[in-house]
Amino acid sequence: QVQLVESGGGLVQAGGSLRLSCKASGRFKSINHMAWYRQAPGKQRELVAHITSGEDTRYADAVTGRFTISRDFVTNTIYLQMNSLKSEDTAVYYCNAEIYVELAYRDYWGRGTQVTVSS
Repeated sequence: QVQLVESGGGLVQAGGSLRLSCKASGRFKSINHMAWYRQAPGKQRELVAHITSGEDTRYADAVTGRFTISRDFVTNTIYLQMNSLKSEDTAVYYCNAEIYVELAYRDYWGRGTQVTVSS
């Protein structure tokens, strides 16, 4: 069974930093892209950062210049370094990955980790 497990969320003051991690585990052939999404209360889930198998990255405008996504291909882990955090970054952050399982690429999600930024 393939799982994505996030960690690293918590409470931080505005201007502070946090580093999120997401590790993929289980039986699979390969991972295509991986990404971080977030969902704030009363809002739709939105893409925060995305990284391809070739390590190309893209970011939401709201986090460009403050957040950095990176990937460890050995441990099948992605990270999200979040700096200069703002109250509007408060949300549940979800890991997403497209993983090759049973002859097809399938979409997987983690359960999420809460990030709360106090002003």
